[in-house]
Amino acid sequence: MLREMSSSYGTSPGGYLWAIAEPVAGVALLSVIFSLILRSPSLGTNFPYFYATGLLPFMFYMTISNLLAASIRYSKPLLAYPAVTFMDALLARFLLNALTQLLVMFIVMSGIILIYRINPILNWPAILSAMSMLVALTFSVGVMNCYLITRFPLWARLWAVANRPMFILAGIFFVPEDIPTRFRDYFMLNPLPHIISEMRKGFFATYDAVHVNPFYVYSICIVLSIFGLLLLIRHHKDILLR
Repeated sequence: MLREMSSSYGTSPGGYLWAIAEPVAGVALLSVIFSLILRSPSLGTNFPYFYATGLLPFMFYMTISNLLAASIRYSKPLLAYPAVTFMDALLARFLLNALTQLLVMFIVMSGIILIYRINPILNWPAILSAMSMLVALTFSVGVMNCYLITRFPLWARLWAVANRPMFILAGIFFVPEDIPTRFRDYFMLNPLPHIISEMRKGFFATYDAVHVNPFYVYSICIVLSIFGLLLLIRHHKDILLR
């Protein structure tokens, strides 16, 4: 983790502080812009508060899963040492960036609550449940893509194209209840809306999130994690020799 910090943030102006300040400023700016465009959120009356509860989990997932996918290529020189395994590279990158994103989430949500003088009734079991699903999904997708991208470089471009509409399909700007019934089941095949809805259940006392299915999310995570790790265990030496 120390090597990851020094190599990722040690050479940039501001260092690790900039890694926190940049996403905080970006989320704050986007919240203000979209609050001017969409003044009536699906939940509550404060759009930055509603928007942040969807965008922050999405940023956590996208940022860390993409970093995990490139972890073996990024740490390839270090993995030449017998004492260092690919799991060291995966876990170090995951833990460091997960802690960073959690800090960003805390700063942004605290700032919105203080600036707009919101007095939320927080449902901590729902928030922790959402964070648990988010961490599991991020790690599992990152591990599977770590194998696929390093083994098949074309997959990186295909995955990038497939994820472009995810900013809309994740449910950042709306809740599943806003979608017509005939389309809702297809929409909920994406695990991200389950996580974001559960997160909003934790921040909005009047929201029940009846369409969330944690078993479905964890099932996807378990399958991706098992197959991703098995494939990396089987082929990581071949990948390093490329």
